[in-house]
Amino acid sequence: MKKWLSILVAMVMILSVGCSKAPATQETPAEQKETPAEQQETPAAEAPAEKIKISFAVQADSTPALETLVSTFNGSQDKYTVEIVEFTNDSSQMHDQLITSLSSGSSEYDVMSLDVVWAGEFAAAGYIEALDMLMDEAGLKIEDFNAGSMASGSYQGKQYTLPYFPDLGLLYYRSDIVSEEDAAKLESGNYTYDDLYAMMEKYKGQGGTETAFTFQSKQYEGLTCNATEFTGAFQDLKAGLETMKKFTDSGLTPTDILNYDEGSTDSNFKEGKAVFSRNWPYQYGVIKGEGSKVKPEQIGVAPLPKGNVVGGWLLSINKNSKNKEGAWEFVKFVAGPEGQKINSTKGGYLPGYNALLEDEEVIAANELLQSEGFKKALTSTIARPVSAEYSKLSDTIQVNVHKYLSGSQDIDTTVAAIEEVLK
Repeated sequence: MKKWLSILVAMVMILSVGCSKAPATQETPAEQKETPAEQQETPAAEAPAEKIKISFAVQADSTPALETLVSTFNGSQDKYTVEIVEFTNDSSQMHDQLITSLSSGSSEYDVMSLDVVWAGEFAAAGYIEALDMLMDEAGLKIEDFNAGSMASGSYQGKQYTLPYFPDLGLLYYRSDIVSEEDAAKLESGNYTYDDLYAMMEKYKGQGGTETAFTFQSKQYEGLTCNATEFTGAFQDLKAGLETMKKFTDSGLTPTDILNYDEGSTDSNFKEGKAVFSRNWPYQYGVIKGEGSKVKPEQIGVAPLPKGNVVGGWLLSINKNSKNKEGAWEFVKFVAGPEGQKINSTKGGYLPGYNALLEDEEVIAANELLQSEGFKKALTSTIARPVSAEYSKLSDTIQVNVHKYLSGSQDIDTTVAAIEEVLK
């Protein structure tokens, strides 16, 4: 019996041990293994955000101004970087290339430089962005900028452009021939075309001159510019055209005046043949160069009686740009005081921001700005007609004005044809 009892006790002990589970071994915090620092995950350092690229379609510039403008802007930016897309200096070719791109709805160009006579066409086609609200938000006013440039970029009551750099028509006169009193009158701008005509009669032949006045009256774009000036931007169309004809028929202008373009005009004036000349600022550079019989100290410049036609280039934003905010930042910089100062001091261009007309550095970099007559001219610029079909409009003006000046068409027919196209 004792033997079986011993066997039973032994079997119970074995079953107890086999059915029980040993508790899992747990590590205390002190016993837990630490992951080496090099095995721990740490947040990756954020890479600097890539700058948004702004494409600037612009004509070639032989001066350091363009590169300096862009590098200065880019250096001031954390968000945007401007890339230059340089076009030819052939404005017609640039015009056609831009039209091809924009008409397809392309956004390849964000900011575009436009010839002043393109703005109406590009605005009417819906290719460029209106800037009025952006200007308001930035505190920019139309009167802050060159008047003629702003008028050139205004279409149907909206402002589509700001000045890149203006150009303008001027009256040059022989300061060694014209009296101080008459010179002061010219430079003040407070004179009429009749006053100029009287001076032409007074000074013709003096100082070895052969004629009194030269201007552009060949049938081409220059004639549209001159017609705009004589008529006060076509506000006084009939009287202005009659004055032009009086000048061409007077014997006080070259006999072949109806064939005169800018080149003919500056050649005549630099050879000392004329007392007065209507031309662009580049004529001053021609006179400073070799081969000119007339020297810079022998000339003065003045505004024209009814305003000076503006030329030059404008800044616009592509309507389809995907980076309009950055495009506006760049346009605002280039058209503003800092950008315009770079353009003037590095490139010799005229400032489109009016306050710079009194800036000492800008004046020092542009000899013409040292002339009170020139500064007066810059504040009295006017625009050629702004039109969605400018080429057609200008052609109509040229053809009809030239017919009238040559005597093959009467004044009433001429005025009617021009008024019709101006509508």
